[in-house]
Amino acid sequence: MNYYELTLILNPDLASKFDPYKEHFESVLSQLGFNIHYCENVGIRELAYTIGINKKGHYLIYQLNGDPANINELETKIKYDNSVIRHLILKTDIVTEADSFLTQDTKEAKKRAEERAHEAKLKAQVQQQPKPTPSETKVDESSSEEKKDESPSSEEESSTTDETTSEKTESENEEQA
Repeated sequence: MNYYELTLILNPDLASKFDPYKEHFESVLSQLGFNIHYCENVGIRELAYTIGINKKGHYLIYQLNGDPANINELETKIKYDNSVIRHLILKTDIVTEADSFLTQDTKEAKKRAEERAHEAKLKAQVQQQPKPTPSETKVDESSSEEKKDESPSSEEESSTTDETTSEKTESENEEQA
């Protein structure tokens, strides 16, 4: 018995009949002697390129094990199934029940879309807030100028500390002499 990963890209028009098709396909797998360990419905995604007339496909991923002699028969049944646009059968070492990269990518894309929508909402709120009138900005500018006048500048502070240190070094030199 070998482990396999089977990826099916189904016709997206099959969405209304997806559950009966999935049950039918799983019965075909069991008739061929395959045990299904894990099934993941990724959903409808856009294809990288058009296949036939389809620009989207419904992805379905199975983790299964079975006799290698039955793989050819399974591939033949999939090939002649009109609902399947593309398929891929990979031999794997172990069965993993973790989400596939397609599912993880879909979840991340949804999260990014939600973040963008939230940011757009915040920007819209900021733009809707009333802008300050010119008289308010003049008052703010004059008050900030007054604060600058009250605090000593950094140049004044540095010159004062330089004078103090030079006086200390002169007095230390006189004591040593």
